[in-house]
Amino acid sequence: MVDDVRKKVLLTPVELDELRRSGADITLLAVHSINPYTGAPSFNGSRIDGAIDTEAYTDFQAPASFEGGQRPLPDILVLQEKTRRWGLRKESTVVVYDGDRSMTAARAWWVLRWAGLPDVRVLDGGMPAWRAAGLPVTDKVATPQRSEITLSIGNMPELDADTALRLGKEAVLLDARIRPNYIGGAVAPGQPARGHIPYAISAPAPDNLTDYGNFTDAATLAEMYRALGADGSCPVGVYCGAGMSAAHTVLALASIGVEAAMYPGSWSAWISDPTRPVITGADPL
Repeated sequence: MVDDVRKKVLLTPVELDELRRSGADITLLAVHSINPYTGAPSFNGSRIDGAIDTEAYTDFQAPASFEGGQRPLPDILVLQEKTRRWGLRKESTVVVYDGDRSMTAARAWWVLRWAGLPDVRVLDGGMPAWRAAGLPVTDKVATPQRSEITLSIGNMPELDADTALRLGKEAVLLDARIRPNYIGGAVAPGQPARGHIPYAISAPAPDNLTDYGNFTDAATLAEMYRALGADGSCPVGVYCGAGMSAAHTVLALASIGVEAAMYPGSWSAWISDPTRPVITGADPL
């Protein structure tokens, strides 16, 4: 049963290869990106055969805005046109992968599910795991057949600033950023505030992964999140800096059968209003 829950959102390279060989209706999306900290591209010229190229920071977000934060959700009509060009269909299982520990693939997964794609999964470990499994790659560019898919917003649970704060007070709100960003503290003049939303619990998204870049086993994830109160017995919300790591944690929770809402604007939207409280230090309050 645990494996069945996990397979609904995560596929190992062997599982994906077996599905493709069986003739299952699979559409592959390769999520490329430029690392915002190092400037290094994630794409090295190789793809899984048939994978359609997408770009994390243009296809699965809108331009930054005051209220929406650094990475607002994309305009649904803009996204719909892109998914039509990619040939996406609601009848197909859409599998997304990246080369960056599934961080950008998780964002693509969340956005596509939010937009109404019923069956979207992430290749666990991405391209590095595919290569490690000895599976073939290609430099050929896929030419998808255009579809006429219709998308709609709101198909994944969301939080805004007020509901995130309330959820933290009444249930569980997880902060998926690395711990130094959660703790916060002094900032240079003109830089945004550092710290966390009141009541939020530190739960860094990198902890979801093994050293090899794949998601850790279900039992470990379940115990890790149980200790934080996210065991499915009460509502759970997640935020991060701008909606990337948070999507990763929502995906990890989904792999163990725990539904979580995401605050898409996350910290970058929270601090756009100087009247909102900022907590510093290692404790929720």
